[in-house]
Amino acid sequence: MRKRTNSKRGFSLIEALVVVGIALVMFAIAVPSFLQAYRSYQLTNAAEQVSGILKATRSAAIRLNTSVNCVIQGAAGPTVIWADSNLPVNDGIRQASEPEILLSGNVNLVQPGIVPNAGGLPAAVGVPVILATSPVNGVDAFDGRGAANPAAPAVSVLYVGNTALPAIGYRAVVLMPSGSIQIWSSDNAGNWHKLS
Repeated sequence: MRKRTNSKRGFSLIEALVVVGIALVMFAIAVPSFLQAYRSYQLTNAAEQVSGILKATRSAAIRLNTSVNCVIQGAAGPTVIWADSNLPVNDGIRQASEPEILLSGNVNLVQPGIVPNAGGLPAAVGVPVILATSPVNGVDAFDGRGAANPAAPAVSVLYVGNTALPAIGYRAVVLMPSGSIQIWSSDNAGNWHKLS
């Protein structure tokens, strides 16, 4: 007569170690891709925040039927961008009730000189020239109809980048004379394509 064996066995230690090893290899392969996607998301999110504050400034100019400035201050510490829309309008003083954003850390406004193929952006947008707004102490203005740069009707741009990781590319927030705003993306080689 044969002896019955217990058919309810668990995993052996070797089987468990093989499964854990496979999971660790898959994790090690996935983490760099995840970090790259996360950093790219941070860059796009910062560009969308800049676009949002420009839109809020334009909306305030239309609502108040007067020229309103979008002020950029980034000389000492993190960059603060706000709509100078409270009365008195365009006084240059940040007030708690004015819409604002704070860009800090590695994702921030950058000078056009470090952006690869910044000269190729006008051709991608379809305009002859784009003027870069200063990321340190710049101003973009909207008139009471919502048009941009009433004193000098030109296309302007703010560049967003990660200073620690330029390999993830750059974003450009383009302000058209009509007041419309576009966001463009570039890889680290300077190939531009429109995001929104």
